[in-house]
Amino acid sequence: MTNPPTTQSTASAKLLTVPVLVAALGYLVDMYDLFLFSIVRVPSLRSLGLDGDELLREGIFLLDMQMAGLLLGGLFWGVLGDKRGRLSVLFGSILIYSLANIGNGFVTTLGQYAVLRFIAGIGLAGELGAGITLVAEVLPKEIRGYGTTLVATMGVMGAILAYFVSDLFEWRISYFIGGGLGLLLLLMRVRVFESGIFKHVKEQGVQRGNFGMILGNRARLAKYCQCILVGLPIWFVVGILITFSPEFGKALGLSEPVQAGKAVMLSFAGQVAGDIASGFLSQRFRSRKKIILLFILLSTVCVGVYLLAPVRDVTAFYAVCVCLGFANGYWTLFVTIGAELFGTNLRATVATTVPNFVRGAVIPLTALFLWAKTHLGVIHGALAVGLLTITVALVALRYLEETFRKDLDYVEKG
Repeated sequence: MTNPPTTQSTASAKLLTVPVLVAALGYLVDMYDLFLFSIVRVPSLRSLGLDGDELLREGIFLLDMQMAGLLLGGLFWGVLGDKRGRLSVLFGSILIYSLANIGNGFVTTLGQYAVLRFIAGIGLAGELGAGITLVAEVLPKEIRGYGTTLVATMGVMGAILAYFVSDLFEWRISYFIGGGLGLLLLLMRVRVFESGIFKHVKEQGVQRGNFGMILGNRARLAKYCQCILVGLPIWFVVGILITFSPEFGKALGLSEPVQAGKAVMLSFAGQVAGDIASGFLSQRFRSRKKIILLFILLSTVCVGVYLLAPVRDVTAFYAVCVCLGFANGYWTLFVTIGAELFGTNLRATVATTVPNFVRGAVIPLTALFLWAKTHLGVIHGALAVGLLTITVALVALRYLEETFRKDLDYVEKG
């Protein structure tokens, strides 16, 4: 069941098929909801009666609750995607996070907010992995990099959309809009068809979605952990440097306060360009690893500039946020590698859990940052955590398998 050679004309047609477009739009809504909290953190918490240091402390608590939901949801949806199919995840996840985000618009206490961010996290965990897995399996290997780039790019645009919606509407309305968009998208998914590769494996009765096959095999477990570690710098930047940019702006002595929503929007505008660039460079040089290495090194430079350059003007600070976002553009390749490294019977499990474990890594990273902050200060504490994530990612990348030319029609044995 290998894919036939693909001409340029047929490639364009395949990229515009319903599964690819719906996966891309689904990730757009997913990212809108995922990053809306980072954008409305300050106004939403202030409306609940919090202020001062509570905005950072309780903001981290709510972010951790969301990320805990992503961790749990990643395991649930990943296993379900391999056992029941990619479409079951696409339908179920969007229903849960859409309803949860509508509920976020009604919260009146911090406890309610925390519970609903946790539930939303569970729902949000399934979208990306199932979408990338479906796209990787329905497209020929010669162009699947373009397909996953399209999905990731549309997703990042969702974060930008969240900024403009929150700028036009009150934070509660912004949550209602996100939930409504998800429910509308759910109607489109009726036309999406299941992956042929998955159907073939299901008909053969192959054991699917068994997480123990990863934990019980040293080689698979090593690959799995390497995938996770490669993505850590991305969420150090997003979860700490960008989400808490107002606090970093204050520590840096900027000329005026930093708006968290604007920093998020600009960083993801940069990531749109980065996702496109990394995807096309990967196709051009026929390599995932080389381009990921390039972007991690670029991220290292940008983190250093963000934390150490004598920037005092807020406009220049926002420009650095754009550069950080661009360097985060290897997210597309990182998720694609996760889908390509494992057989069809474990692919959804890996592609769904890996990015969510990286997102969930924000919990220990923020805890480590808060500890380092008390000993080294805000700036140097963040620098220490950032250098740690970058070093670990580079070591993991060194041993990761190149997957660009890999045929995905195979299963994991035993």
